[in-house]
Amino acid sequence: MKLYNYFRSSASFRVRIALQLKSLPYDYLPVHIARGDHRKESYAAVSADMLVPMLETDEGERLSQSMAIIEYIDETHPAVPLLPADALGRARVRALAQSIACEIHPLNNLRVLKYLVRELRVDEEAKNTWYQHWCREGLEAFERQLSQLPPSTYCYGEMPTLADCCLVPQIFNAQRFKVNFDGLPRTMAAYQACMALEAFQKAQPAACPDNEL
Repeated sequence: MKLYNYFRSSASFRVRIALQLKSLPYDYLPVHIARGDHRKESYAAVSADMLVPMLETDEGERLSQSMAIIEYIDETHPAVPLLPADALGRARVRALAQSIACEIHPLNNLRVLKYLVRELRVDEEAKNTWYQHWCREGLEAFERQLSQLPPSTYCYGEMPTLADCCLVPQIFNAQRFKVNFDGLPRTMAAYQACMALEAFQKAQPAACPDNEL
């Protein structure tokens, strides 16, 4: 498999975690979205939406959108499942994952932050305040969801799931923007438990060949 991705992209990070949890080998193909490499014709020929990540399967099929990619990986390589066996559990985990991927991340991704600065002329402090506000609000909602679930080591249960694949990258980026994590005990405990695992460590931005840290 080939993974077109950017080391600091939360969505790319999610897929790298899933691949590491399943011990699946892949070719790492960097696309530097901060420089706009995803807008080049060469990448547009590969990715219709010109976004990362994009997975090319062993058969040459191309898949976009991190959540779809991860579920494809989980279905085609069921060892170390990323979703619970029961329908209710799967719904719970998907809800947690989507709270990050569909609620927090879209308001704070690179495209939005660049638009705030370049088009709306927002200064750096205001941009960071935007990020901190919406990220914190989303994490508080995430914490409330966790508080209604049975105690667990990870977001849901005693094994990492799709929800953890989404949570860890969001916390990484939130740390860069100095988001306040006070009062999020379940959220941060799940994050710390994940980061104690080799799979999450290997997938993190600092371990990527294109990292600029």
